[in-house]
Amino acid sequence: MNRVRPEDKIRCDACPVLCYIAEGRAGACDRYANHGGELVRLDPLTVIEQGGDAVPFLGEGTGAEWDGDILQASRPFVTAIGAGTTYPDYKPAPFIVSQEIEGVDMVTVVTEGIFSYCGVKVKIDTDRHIGPERAVVRVAGEAVGHVMTAEYGSKMLSLGGVEHLTGGSKSEGRVTCDALLRLCNCEPVEVSIDDGASVLIEAGKPPVIDGHAETLMRVGCGSAAIGMFAARWQGLADEVIVVDDHITGVLTEHQAGRMLDIPPTGIRVKGRRSTPGRYFQVAGHGTGWGGTDIEDPLAILKEADPKLAWPGLRLFMVSTTGEQWGYFELDEALRPVPAEASETLRASAALIAENCEPALCSVLFMGGAGGSLRAGVTTNPVRLTRSVKDALTRVTCGGAEAYVWPGGGITVMADVTQMPSNAFGYVPTPALVAPIEFTMRAVDYAALGGHVERIRKVEEVLSPDTRRIRK
Repeated sequence: MNRVRPEDKIRCDACPVLCYIAEGRAGACDRYANHGGELVRLDPLTVIEQGGDAVPFLGEGTGAEWDGDILQASRPFVTAIGAGTTYPDYKPAPFIVSQEIEGVDMVTVVTEGIFSYCGVKVKIDTDRHIGPERAVVRVAGEAVGHVMTAEYGSKMLSLGGVEHLTGGSKSEGRVTCDALLRLCNCEPVEVSIDDGASVLIEAGKPPVIDGHAETLMRVGCGSAAIGMFAARWQGLADEVIVVDDHITGVLTEHQAGRMLDIPPTGIRVKGRRSTPGRYFQVAGHGTGWGGTDIEDPLAILKEADPKLAWPGLRLFMVSTTGEQWGYFELDEALRPVPAEASETLRASAALIAENCEPALCSVLFMGGAGGSLRAGVTTNPVRLTRSVKDALTRVTCGGAEAYVWPGGGITVMADVTQMPSNAFGYVPTPALVAPIEFTMRAVDYAALGGHVERIRKVEEVLSPDTRRIRK
């Protein structure tokens, strides 16, 4: 059996794993390889040919005026994808690129950062119950995150983070890293939620919950729907109830119904009355009407008030997406009986659905730029932090605009669907490798103690192997 001698290998110092790589082989991360005795980055440097998120920061004394062209279509924007990393900390960033934009010398510093402190925030557009708040989210049985507070029309997950990547077992760290990598690269990942549902998540695609693909994100809560469409129902139904897991709306009690002079009907709803026409907790959480656990909407009704209700009363019940609806008329005993709805009334359910947006999964990468990243930009890392907070330096991730959190450090969040394909990698420490770019004026870069001796013209960086993305 032929064995590769240690002296025939080269040591990769791109991450803390420090692989020894034989000729023609790649390291554990599949990002670096030994090519003829030289360490090479396997993925090409990626450049966005049209557009970009780095807008010149122009002020007095620059000698040029910005013409309002945010796209800056005439210039390439060098991303950090394929650039390489700054590990260990003392290294300058792999590429520090200069170019003139509208008469202003700009510098973009690009680095593929090694993020142990990172994760994703996932927004799932659905009314369906996927699990209780704080429930553990698992992949292949390993805990990778938890359910966060719900937002309007969406459920939220927080996945990853240093406690799952490095604070648990080796298996938990590996599974978490793999799940984050796939989600950030817009690949599907199936998660299971304790005491909840199985959810297939893919950035930019509809969520699939317990095998059911969602199509619509609700137009609003039950009360909001009443407010939006009350006038549409006037004269078509005597009472309208919009069933919702959070706030169920009742037309005749609601302020919208009162302003339209729609008389009370005596139709009474279970649950906790909040304000007129708004009810909490009409049913349990579930996958039925409006995110409740009911399939029969009449289950949320009490007996009608005989002092106000009348035989023949027209009752229309609908969900917050318009996907479920039912029309009933009260019989002589004031019990709702299914009846044939008018075409106009049926159209009102379709109108609700028309005003719903497509249900999607949104995945936002979130990470903290630590020592390696900042030291790769400047010899005085805190100056970079201050420059970012002072809006002198623009932060992007793979060319996508990044939101920088207030407070200390450089904590960023970016939409993974706005980045080129395969923007993320990993190292088996485990940690994600994510692109991050810092763009500023050349004079500001020098002022913050940047590695000015490493600046290269953009023309020197581009090569036939460069991957070019048009935006």
